[in-house]
Amino acid sequence: MTRRLTFAANWKMHHGPLAARAFIDRFLELVPPREGRELWVFPPAASLHVVADAARSRADVKPGAQNVYWEPKGAFTGELSVPIAREAGARGGLVGHSERRHVFGETDEDTRRKVLALLDGGLTPLLCVGEKLAERDEGRTEDVVLRQLRAGLGGLDPERVSRVMIAYEPVWAIGTGRNATPRDAAAVHAVIRAELGRLGATGRSTILYGGSVNLGNALSLLAEEELDGVLVGGASLEADAWAELVGIGA
Repeated sequence: MTRRLTFAANWKMHHGPLAARAFIDRFLELVPPREGRELWVFPPAASLHVVADAARSRADVKPGAQNVYWEPKGAFTGELSVPIAREAGARGGLVGHSERRHVFGETDEDTRRKVLALLDGGLTPLLCVGEKLAERDEGRTEDVVLRQLRAGLGGLDPERVSRVMIAYEPVWAIGTGRNATPRDAAAVHAVIRAELGRLGATGRSTILYGGSVNLGNALSLLAEEELDGVLVGGASLEADAWAELVGIGA
């Protein structure tokens, strides 16, 4: 059986509508559908509809929102609701990315509300969890990851827990050029997977690794069976390079 892998590109604050269309057109030209490979793209909100339109013919390419708010509508200037994201073509949304937590002050309770809003709206949440360097040095990695995981999934029934994807992204490894060793990443993924089982998840939940993933380390990371794919920032910003990365091991 072909091993199922998920590759997720988080463009952060890069690629407006024109650049996004050029990227996706080039990427789809380079990357044919492959059995067992799911490709997510999380563009800026202004480019979401462009990516969704360009990828309409490809079931394996799934556009997502980088962030959503939990209310469906209202006086929330600057926010993106789940219904608007879905209408723009989103199939899912990031929740609790380290930059949302540590730059914009998103709390564990915020992540729970956003996960619930995405599920209620029929979209797939990709819940991000991970420790800061000081927490890692203090030996608190497992405590932090489990706290964030339990908070984000709090109160969900097993069927809903099973619909949530998880990304382990150690904060100290994001944009720093450092990354967890494949063995270290796999160990944390095993902890997450065990907790998802305790929360009632059925089947194999998708757990991605994120943190300075690039062409030089992706293959060794994905050699670990605990890793179901990768969430990539900087290395996903050039179409040709991203096409090469998603094709590794194929």
